[in-house]
Amino acid sequence: MIEDKKTAKKRIENLKKTINHYRYLYHVLDKAEISEPALDSLKKELFNLEQKFPELITSDSPTQRVGGKPLREFKKIRHETPMLSFNDAFSEEDIKDWTERLENYLGHSLENKIQAINYKLFYCELKIDGLAIELTYENGILVRGSTRGDGLIGEDVTQNLKTVEAIPLKLLGPGEVAKNLEELGLRSANYILRPKKLIIRGEVFITKKEFERANKIRIKKGLRPFANPRNIAAGSIRQLDAKITRSRKLDSFQYDIVSDIGQKSHEEEHLLLRAFGFKTNPYNKSVSQLSEVFEFRNHWEKNREQISYEIDGVVVITNDNKIFDKAGVIGKAPRAAIAYKFSPKEAATVLQDIKVQVGRTGTLTPVAFLNPVEVGGITITHATLHNYDEIKRLGVKIGDTVIVSRAGDVIPQIKRVIKEMRTGKEKEFIMPLKCPICGDKVLKEGVYYKCSNLKCGAAHRRTLRHFTSKGAFNIEGLGPRIIDRFLDEGLISEASDIFELEEGDIAVLERFGKKSAQNIINEIHARKTILLPKFIYSLGILHVGEETALVLAKKFPISNFQFPIKNFINKYGKLSLEKLQKVPDIGPKVSQSIYDWFRDKRNIKFLENLDKAGVKIRNQKSEVVNQKLANKTFVLTGSLGSISREAAKEKIRDLGGDISESISRKTDYVVVGAEPGSKYKKAKQFGVKIMNENEFLDLIK
Repeated sequence: MIEDKKTAKKRIENLKKTINHYRYLYHVLDKAEISEPALDSLKKELFNLEQKFPELITSDSPTQRVGGKPLREFKKIRHETPMLSFNDAFSEEDIKDWTERLENYLGHSLENKIQAINYKLFYCELKIDGLAIELTYENGILVRGSTRGDGLIGEDVTQNLKTVEAIPLKLLGPGEVAKNLEELGLRSANYILRPKKLIIRGEVFITKKEFERANKIRIKKGLRPFANPRNIAAGSIRQLDAKITRSRKLDSFQYDIVSDIGQKSHEEEHLLLRAFGFKTNPYNKSVSQLSEVFEFRNHWEKNREQISYEIDGVVVITNDNKIFDKAGVIGKAPRAAIAYKFSPKEAATVLQDIKVQVGRTGTLTPVAFLNPVEVGGITITHATLHNYDEIKRLGVKIGDTVIVSRAGDVIPQIKRVIKEMRTGKEKEFIMPLKCPICGDKVLKEGVYYKCSNLKCGAAHRRTLRHFTSKGAFNIEGLGPRIIDRFLDEGLISEASDIFELEEGDIAVLERFGKKSAQNIINEIHARKTILLPKFIYSLGILHVGEETALVLAKKFPISNFQFPIKNFINKYGKLSLEKLQKVPDIGPKVSQSIYDWFRDKRNIKFLENLDKAGVKIRNQKSEVVNQKLANKTFVLTGSLGSISREAAKEKIRDLGGDISESISRKTDYVVVGAEPGSKYKKAKQFGVKIMNENEFLDLIK
């Protein structure tokens, strides 16, 4: 996250230059060197930076313009009002930020304002992957059709648009329009039924079936296939020969009335368009609140394959035209509308670092550590780089802006480097000559690098399993098989990496999912604070078991109740061999092992990494608070309403109790929430004491 203005200014300049380059290729030449989602993510980063540093917004910013320059082959048409495009949102948080900015600008709450009128708050439309057009009718006859162009001046493509069957050449007569309006629930007397001039806007697109057919023809002719439906729609409308346009069998929906014919809401405009004889999207919908916007968008993201054309999101518009007009324009976009995009399958982000992870077999895998970015509906922070040859093939450097892609349940990968974004401060990555785990020599075998110590991988697995075991950090759900999987995928190399994992890093793996990933991450976060003896035991120091760890913690306490690991390093890293040998129950062999462990630079580095990951140590609870749940075992079942499961578990542990996932006759209490599972029945069978949420809350007060 960029915080200082100087760095932001440099990044903004780089983003503007890069976006303009790819936008020109995309909008003017109909070429796509990077995907639209990747370009969208660059534009979103620019927009966010300009929102944070508004003084850095300039008139030449891509956020202040629309589309591309008109092509030379067509007559130029000046639009009566600018054809704007939309700013993008990618998450519920983005949409909430948008409504907050809008309300701040308007000076009132949208919901309070809308209560005084009969319209629903928002109008949601499917965002079609096509080409925006404007149609002008005079006395009911189509006289002109144009593209968006640069937003002010477009191209006259009337003849080509006349070949699109969905676009009427003549409007329905006033009598038919009046009848249609009454059937749609609108009073015809409120509207101008035969305006002298009617300007409307919409989208020309190609169906998936026709897209495939057109590409098969191109391939047969030895031509390169079109990259996406928008390209073929744009290319077809810009043909000088209208016969070619007709052969593409384009379709069109209309969604906006520019002329004032009495409409007061955006929903009315869609009904009026239908009454006049235009084709409108039947799936569009007006909604009353943001939660319905989210439902609409999420429904269509899941069901987009069921419709015959490509969509890449939904457009959300304030339904009341007065509010829309009052909100005006910010840069290239209306304030009161936004494109709420579906989760991109690829996006651009910054590669912050490349770290080498050591797998089960001792193979060294380079892994990219990224600025958090949403890809495929999941926020990710890691991407595999496979091997050193792949790094050289991509030409990737630390600090590069890269495109990350994800297909299906596959760990995200770096697809390409956006070299235009380089500042000169990027650094080359070099594979280490020594294993980062054991320090032995690294050998190259084909495209892979491996630790020469054949026992390294197996020993490393044991260390990680010990670290997460019950006597140590006790991270439930992170068993041996999952640890092995994380090692194989390059997600972790040392134990500190566990605390750097994000939900999205796990959810992308096959046979995992959002819920299981969430459970693991919640458990990891709940274990970031650990008792001092358990922490000492977790380090896996040779000859130091749980009892010895407890002795060390009592003999060498740290005064604060809770403290960072750097305090632990300062205390235990300075213990002399002589001091250690004076501790009762610790012999010379154990003392030497402890002393040597803290003299190894790699171990100190490991402790520092745990410190950076936010791990904290605390002293024994018995010294600080009561232990009224000591030696009591609890099982939780069902969902709790006023306290999270993780918080409940932590409270039980704080009071000296233990948590179990299974019920036995030794279980002391079963806490039952809403919709309990089979554990509730089992508790009854065993005669275990059952308490509801309120009773549990009273117990832990």
